[in-house]
Amino acid sequence: MAAEQDPEALAAARPLLTDLYQATMALGYWHAGRAREQAEFELFFRGCPFGGAFALAAGLRDCVRFLRAFRLQDADVQFLASVLPPDTDPAFFQHLRALDCSDVTVRALPEGSLAFPGVPLLQVCGPLLVVQLLETPLLCLVSYASLIATNASRLRLIAGPKKRLLEMGLRRAQGPDGGLTASTYSYLGGFDGSSNVLAGQLRGVPLAGTLAHSFITSFLGTEVPPDPMLAPAASQGPRVDLAACAEAWLDRVCAHLGLGVQEPHRGERAAFVAYALAFPRAFQGLLDTYSVQRSGLPNFLAVALALGELGYRAVGVRLDSGDLLQQAQEIRRVFRSISAQFQMPWLESVSIAVSNNIDEEELTRLAQEGSEVNVIGIGTNVVTCPRQPSLGCVYKLVSVGGQPRMKLTEDPEKQTLPGSKAAFRLLGADAV
Repeated sequence: MAAEQDPEALAAARPLLTDLYQATMALGYWHAGRAREQAEFELFFRGCPFGGAFALAAGLRDCVRFLRAFRLQDADVQFLASVLPPDTDPAFFQHLRALDCSDVTVRALPEGSLAFPGVPLLQVCGPLLVVQLLETPLLCLVSYASLIATNASRLRLIAGPKKRLLEMGLRRAQGPDGGLTASTYSYLGGFDGSSNVLAGQLRGVPLAGTLAHSFITSFLGTEVPPDPMLAPAASQGPRVDLAACAEAWLDRVCAHLGLGVQEPHRGERAAFVAYALAFPRAFQGLLDTYSVQRSGLPNFLAVALALGELGYRAVGVRLDSGDLLQQAQEIRRVFRSISAQFQMPWLESVSIAVSNNIDEEELTRLAQEGSEVNVIGIGTNVVTCPRQPSLGCVYKLVSVGGQPRMKLTEDPEKQTLPGSKAAFRLLGADAV
């Protein structure tokens, strides 16, 4: 593989993102005169994750970027010299400075394809010293990416094809690199988008996001918008004071719902108005800051109906606490009732999004027949893979100089199959 300039390559991995014993073995190979012997390693996992029957192969894109850019810089070599024996032959470090992956070839399962235990995800061939140095970085790049993609695919299968799944786990991820990897490969595994802006910029992952409770609690209701006026969606007709219009609609909504007009929180309503002025074509409300039924929902409806008068359509609401399934059903009932009462048919189909530590069990419940939930945001339980935090990939030597190599060991499960492999998938008459 020839080296190429790639601004993302260093974001994937650096040559020294490795274990020390890779460097000590490199010195051993060099001393033994074996640095350039042709060798082959295979990267695979021994058991399907999460007690399932499959995994998804992922991380190939990052591996290719890493291999193309692989080169030990002077600072890298100087650091290795500081941790290896002081009497190490300087010629070894000159050898390291000249290393790249131009003589390395990789065979791999396509990104996102089904993978099974023992079948190589990567087959890496090249000079023994170099392909040994690649072990830890490649394991790091493939293992977590494949685990995330597999976890995401399981969640997608549970949710079914109609629910929109969003990854929202950056703040729960194991560091910035873990966050970017999780956002990238949850999308590969079947999620519809992510809240991670960097994943959108670098990887093209579709983005989604609205507002947090902090935005709502920051308003008291006494704030005066610099410009409360909003023009109609069709840009024809006079501009309207949205806050005043929302107040008028609040009276009608509360009367229909049997609420006092003083019950909905003023600050929450002011926050919704401010957000609607900023995003009149993409207004969404977060309903559970104070009380869903007595504040969040009527405040949202007042602002949404005010926008509706001007030709805009609110796009959704979000719930982040409580019984999400039951609340979604109650909200949909209110949407239908208000829609019929005020002749706003679009309101019936406003999207309902939910979040709040959703795991496989809760997702199963939210995806059941008759659920009114449209969008499901999952954070911790997709990015941390709590049911199995590691795929357990291994990288094993299978041949040197064309001769098979095998690890026997005291543990039969850790024995390896020698020689280069070719995997075939045979389908029966039932396509299984």
